[in-house]
Amino acid sequence: MASNPPARCCTLGTLHEGEPKGKIIKIDNTIEAYVATPADKTARKDVGILYLPDVIGIWQNSKLMADAFAERGYLTVVVDLFNGDPVPHNRPEGFELSQWVAHGSSGDNPHTKEAIDPIIVKAIQAIRDMGVKHIGAVGYCFGAKYVVRHYKDGIEVGYAAHPSFVEEEELAAITGPFAISAAETDSIFPAEKRHKSEEILAKTKQPYQINLFSATTHGFAVRGDLSDKQQKFAKEQAFLQAVTWFDQYLG
Repeated sequence: MASNPPARCCTLGTLHEGEPKGKIIKIDNTIEAYVATPADKTARKDVGILYLPDVIGIWQNSKLMADAFAERGYLTVVVDLFNGDPVPHNRPEGFELSQWVAHGSSGDNPHTKEAIDPIIVKAIQAIRDMGVKHIGAVGYCFGAKYVVRHYKDGIEVGYAAHPSFVEEEELAAITGPFAISAAETDSIFPAEKRHKSEEILAKTKQPYQINLFSATTHGFAVRGDLSDKQQKFAKEQAFLQAVTWFDQYLG
């Protein structure tokens, strides 16, 4: 495995302040999504970003992140991967994340690749229906796996921050540029997994980039404490890494 399964650190972090500007829609009348639309004067023609979130799903921080991509000219769509069953932010001790993945909170709503892959395919089609010809994707924590898995379905350029759950063979199969923002302290994507990912990416012959941010932990790019100067800097630089990556390779 190129990164380890999610753990409690995947839900811990700081709620960010701001007023989301996008809107909630339904894809295929069933899948909730948050759409952040760029202003006409800044919009990049024919390109868009599929935002695949951490296990907290569509929430304050992911909405604000999508708005930030839209401010850079990218139509951005955050997709509910969990059929209305995200994990609570700062989940309590004792919550069994592995059980949630396998069965969902109700016991009959799994969040496995068999359940999530069809959601991604429908989301990609929905973005195409919005007039997007060139699709980039960002994946945070849990969502990173599905960026990697769905180049075959139309993702042209990918970016992930502190990825989890990615299999080595999935990473080896990418067919386009891929960038990663990594935390210095991360049991999900530790140094040995990062180095293994470097080896795999080099063999793909695709453009790749891995940035390592000091004094950070898993989740920093979405849930970092912005009152901490170092965490704020790292979160902002990780976002700029993603934007610059798409500016270079998408479209």
